[in-house]
Amino acid sequence: MLINSQADMELAGEAASGEEVVHQALRLHPDVVVMDISMPGCNGIEAARRILGELPLVRIIGLSMYKDAVYVRELLRAGASAYLVKDCDDAELLLAIRSVARGEAYLSPAVTASVLTDYRKSVANPIDLLTTREREVLVMIAEGKTNKEIANSLLLSVYTVESYRGSLMEKLNLHNTGDIVRFALRNGLIA
Repeated sequence: MLINSQADMELAGEAASGEEVVHQALRLHPDVVVMDISMPGCNGIEAARRILGELPLVRIIGLSMYKDAVYVRELLRAGASAYLVKDCDDAELLLAIRSVARGEAYLSPAVTASVLTDYRKSVANPIDLLTTREREVLVMIAEGKTNKEIANSLLLSVYTVESYRGSLMEKLNLHNTGDIVRFALRNGLIA
C-alpha cells in the first residue's frame, strides 16, 4: 500500500521466499528489490547474489531485524545498495528506495554505528570468513543440534548441512565438534 500510494513508484511484484524473489526479479526486471534477508529457502544475501549475477543494474535493499555489522557487511558484499532495519518508519523506507533508484547507497542510521565500529576494527576476524548460512550452521552445531535437526530447521538437505559444516571447519581450521563449540564460546556466538 505504501509503495502504490507514491506517484513515482509502482509495485511490480511480491514474493514469500528467496527463490520466489529471484524468480520474480528475473521475470519482472524491477529497478529496485526490497527484501528481507531472512527468508525461507534461499536467504536474502544469496538471493541478492543470484539476482545481481543476472541483472547487475537492479538495486537491492535488504531489510532485517539484525543490527549486527556482520549481516550488513555480507549483504553489501553480495552487491546490495541499502540495508534497513525492519522497524524503520515509512519515510525512511521511501527515502532508501528513492536513494538507491538514483544510484546512491543507503544505510539505516540504526546500523551505522556498528558498521563504523566494525570498519575501524578492520582486524581479520575469523567469523568474517563465514557466509551467513555457515555462521547459522556453526551456531546450531555448537548448540548441540544434529545435522538432521539443522537441516529441518533451515529447510536444507542433510547433505547441504554437511557441506556447510565441512566448509566452515576448513575456513576456521577446526577439526571436530569440540573445536566448533570452543570457537563459538570464545567468539560469543553461544553462551
